[in-house]
Amino acid sequence: MLTKSKAFSSFSVNDLQMAKAFYQKILELNVVDNPMDLIEIHTEGGNKILVYPKPDHAPATFTVLNFPVKNIEQIVDELIHKGVSFEQYGGQIQTDEKGISRGNGGPTIAWFKDPAGNIFSLIEE
Repeated sequence: MLTKSKAFSSFSVNDLQMAKAFYQKILELNVVDNPMDLIEIHTEGGNKILVYPKPDHAPATFTVLNFPVKNIEQIVDELIHKGVSFEQYGGQIQTDEKGISRGNGGPTIAWFKDPAGNIFSLIEE
């Protein structure tokens, strides 16, 4: 029934302009204003992610957006240089001093938050 639907994702932020600046300047994403008072993140694969303002925004406790990358070490270093802090985990999922989880029965992955507290990840391809 929905096999051919061009599904897309969306999530909220508490400050749309701050989020837009972070996505454009820090993450270097292609961000476009939408006339419905939201922004669209356009990705390489032609997909778009809608980001909308929500005054009572509460960040999700799970990853809302994943970015596959070829060299996670390089991207993490570049983002740290731009002031991004990576999450540190020490339970079932272990991260190193940079915030990269290696092995642990899953992919090489690092998590960080946008200015609204939404959790994003880098996953090495």
